[in-house]
Amino acid sequence: MRLLAVDTTTARGSVALLAEGEVRGEVRLDADAHSKRILPAVDFLLRSLGLRPAELDAFAVATGPGSFTGLRVGISTVQGLALGAGRPCVGIPALDVLAARIRGVSSCLVAWMDAWRGEVYGALYDSEARRQGDITAEAPDAFLARVPEGAGFTGDGARLYRELILSRRPGAILPERGLFLAGTLATLAAERVAGGEVTGPGELRPVYVREAAIRPASRP
Repeated sequence: MRLLAVDTTTARGSVALLAEGEVRGEVRLDADAHSKRILPAVDFLLRSLGLRPAELDAFAVATGPGSFTGLRVGISTVQGLALGAGRPCVGIPALDVLAARIRGVSSCLVAWMDAWRGEVYGALYDSEARRQGDITAEAPDAFLARVPEGAGFTGDGARLYRELILSRRPGAILPERGLFLAGTLATLAAERVAGGEVTGPGELRPVYVREAAIRPASRP
């Protein structure tokens, strides 16, 4: 199986190619301009591996939460590639991908992404990174009230609120993990493709936990 995965949920965008169960290449973009850079990154990766989109078996995308613009860019990119190649898609929430990167470090896993406005996008997981409940957007202190001692934390939200976590849950585990997700996303998506859990490009939907903050234009 050959699968291309795209993540543009945060400024740490990435694209990865998985073939025969292994990630064969990954391009990382630590910048916000995904609309200008993600397609060239896809092209570079495929050319480097001697592949064309039509030679892939499936496409995957991180569906959010995250930057509203980033989500639109990532999903529309994968939709266009999949439609052109006539291939199925897999959409996986970014928090699920983050949790998978710390699978097994504790009986309770917490994935947090910075949601700005003093909040985090977060979800709780069991030791095997299976989500337990909904993804929420809330103040980190309020979320911590539901987290047991000794939980494992990951994500840029966990990095941002590290001191708060340790002050409220001194036994928390915060393993060092990279925050570029496309490689892990590709591996998770390949498992779903093998199990027949795919969707058409037009059925991909972003995970919007809250509405965008729209500011009225200032008057001259």
